[in-house]
Amino acid sequence: MTEATEPTAEPKSTPVRKRRHIHEIDVIRILTFASVIGVHTISHTAPSDGVGLHVLLALLHFTREPFFWITGFVLMWSYFHKPVPMRRFWPRRFLLVGVPYLVWSFVYQLLYDYPRTHHDPSVGGFLLDYVHSVLTGTAWYHLYFLLVTMQVYLLVPAIAWLVQKTRGRGHYVVLAAAAVLQLGLMSWYHYWPHVLPGFVAYDKQYFFSYSFFILAGAICADHGEGFLGWVARHRGLVGLITLACAAVYLGVFAIQVATGASLYSAGSPVQPAIVVWGVGVGLGFTAIGSLWSDRRREGSLLARSVDTATDRSFGIFLSHPLILWTLLWVADGWFAKAVPDPWLSLAAYLIVVLGAIGLTELLRRSPASLWFTGRPRRRRHRAEARAAAS
Repeated sequence: MTEATEPTAEPKSTPVRKRRHIHEIDVIRILTFASVIGVHTISHTAPSDGVGLHVLLALLHFTREPFFWITGFVLMWSYFHKPVPMRRFWPRRFLLVGVPYLVWSFVYQLLYDYPRTHHDPSVGGFLLDYVHSVLTGTAWYHLYFLLVTMQVYLLVPAIAWLVQKTRGRGHYVVLAAAAVLQLGLMSWYHYWPHVLPGFVAYDKQYFFSYSFFILAGAICADHGEGFLGWVARHRGLVGLITLACAAVYLGVFAIQVATGASLYSAGSPVQPAIVVWGVGVGLGFTAIGSLWSDRRREGSLLARSVDTATDRSFGIFLSHPLILWTLLWVADGWFAKAVPDPWLSLAAYLIVVLGAIGLTELLRRSPASLWFTGRPRRRRHRAEARAAAS
C-alpha cells in the first residue's frame, strides 16, 4: 500500500477508464501513518493510570481500519483504470513490499526481539525464529500490516470478481455481510480470547479480520469519482457523522471502564466499536483529503511537501519503531526518566517523527533504498537536472 497508482490485473470485460492521481488518498495515508506513530509512542510512554492519554490512545486505535480501506481502494482503483496482468503485478508488488518486509523483519529481530527473548545465540536458532516471525508477522509489532497487505495482493482477482459481480444493490449485501463478519470476529477476539487462544493470538495477522474495510475500500473505488464527489459535496454532513461515530465509540469505552475493564482494554484495537469509529475516521479523513485536492496548487511548496511526505510515508512507517525503541531504552531508559508526564509522550512523538524522517531520507538516497523503503534510490535534483540537460 505504498502507491495510489499501482496497476493490478486485467479484467477482460472491464473498460479502461481515464485515471487521475488521487490526492485525497495521499492525505489519508499521511494522517493514518502519523496516527500509527502516535499509537506506538503513547503505548510505550503513557502511565497505566493516565486517563487522558489512554482516551487519546483509544481514539487513535482506528489506524488498522483506514490502512486497509486505502489498500482496497487503491488496488481496485488501479484495477479499473490501468489494468495490468497479474503475472506483472504480483512480482512488482512483492518486490516493493515483500523485500522491505523481509529486511526489516531481520533488522528488528536481530537488534531487538531476539536479544530480549532468547539466550541461545546460535545461528540456527536465530534463523528458525526468523522464518517463524516472517510467516506470522511477529518480528516486530507493526510488521503484520505488510503481511496482511500481501495477503490482499494475492486476493486481488477474487476481490475484483466479487465487486464486479455484485454491482448495484449487491454491494450493500457484500458490505453488510463483511461488517457482520468483522464485528463477529472482533467480538470474539475482545470478549472471548480464551476460545481457541492459539487462533486468537494471531488475530491481527489474518486478512479476514479486516474484511469490511478491505471490501469497503474496493467498492468505494468501484464508484470512484462518485464516492469522492459525494464526500466533497457533503463535508459538513461527513463531519457530523464522524462526531457521531466518536460519541458511540467513547460511550462504549466509558461503559467498559465503568464495568471494570482496564483503560487499555476498553480502547483496544479489537474493541468491536472501533469498526464504527473506523468508518467515521475514514469518512473524515476523506473529507480532509477532498478539501486538499480542491485547493492544491501544482508546484506550490505545500503541494511538493505533501508529495514528499507521501513518498516517504512507507519508509517512516517501517523505521519509526527503531527510533522509538532506541530513544526509550538507550542508557537504561534515561529519556523516559528525565522527561515528566504528560510531556514524555509529546516529546517522544516529535523526536520519533523527526528521527524516522531523517533515517528515511538517508535510506532513500542510499543504494539500499529499495530494500528499506520499497522505492528505488532517490537521486539528487542536481544530478537529475544535468541528466535532463544532456
